[in-house]
Amino acid sequence: MKLRYARVSTQDQNLTLQTDALLSAGAKRIFNDTATGSNTERAGLKELFDHIREGDCVVVWRLDRIARSLKDLIDLSAELERRGAQLISLHENIDTTTTTGKLFFHIFGALAEFERNLIIERTQAGLSAARARGRKGGRKRVLTREKISTLELLLERSSDYASHAQMLGVSERKVRRYASKCY
Repeated sequence: MKLRYARVSTQDQNLTLQTDALLSAGAKRIFNDTATGSNTERAGLKELFDHIREGDCVVVWRLDRIARSLKDLIDLSAELERRGAQLISLHENIDTTTTTGKLFFHIFGALAEFERNLIIERTQAGLSAARARGRKGGRKRVLTREKISTLELLLERSSDYASHAQMLGVSERKVRRYASKCY
């Protein structure tokens, strides 16, 4: 039986592209995850391995959807082999039912890990360069120093959080949080 596995990293991403490709490849059973690849607790992947039987074939859209490191990929491949199952990756055109497919599986796995490490390095370098220019990541503060000074004066006079929030252009929750920390 062809079992399929699809994964996206965040709730904002969509499984449709992967799902359509996997369905056209004839995959029968669906196992999905919405979690980063580095997250070891993936319920869909665990469920997939609970259902694998000898002779089954796991179909993925790309190798990086099922594993994020070469070690993960090799461990996964070994576990599939131990269970008598195979792996097919549609994007890389890899089929581990053949000797050549197994070779390409390992080569593409190494390249995928290399690409991921390059992305991490570039991201870290960009963040370091931004920090060196005095930029910090994250959202800008809603309560500026001026707004905090005004809020403190308002809170001394009354505890009408809704009107204070409206006057300062912030949420009532923000005002309540600030008041609970300071008073």
